[in-house]
Amino acid sequence: MKPACNVATLIERFFTERLMRQRNVSANTIASYRDTFRLLFMFAQVRLRKSPSALTLADLDATFIGAFLTDLEVKRGASAKTRNLRLTAIRSFFRFVSFEEPAHSALIQRVLAIPSKRHDKRQVHFLTRPEIEAVLAAPAAIAPCCWSRPRRAYASPS
Repeated sequence: MKPACNVATLIERFFTERLMRQRNVSANTIASYRDTFRLLFMFAQVRLRKSPSALTLADLDATFIGAFLTDLEVKRGASAKTRNLRLTAIRSFFRFVSFEEPAHSALIQRVLAIPSKRHDKRQVHFLTRPEIEAVLAAPAAIAPCCWSRPRRAYASPS
């Protein structure tokens, strides 16, 4: 294993090469990932007393990432969905690193094995048949006089 693998250069390559050039992700995804790593680096500065430029890959082990995710929920009040979103960004980075730094594969595998947290998913509600019929009938009940053409004129051609 290499003695020091600088995280700063890996992060830079991750954003420029992987996210922007190869994956061509949206600006919103880049902003979300940027915010995740900004929070991670602030946490590392407090916990490890190291600046982001001094961090090595060995500093970002599974225990540290787990503590970061717990801190997000406990101190920052983040929901399980937000925690999982941050974990997704971290996993994406570590998948990139697995190709760049294969010598650290054991550490990378442990980080990638961190599970997402379960959360309640909002149930999708569908309209019942009578509700659909009521919606479709509503425009005719509101203002049928306003239509200069019959309804069939608005139907798409077959």
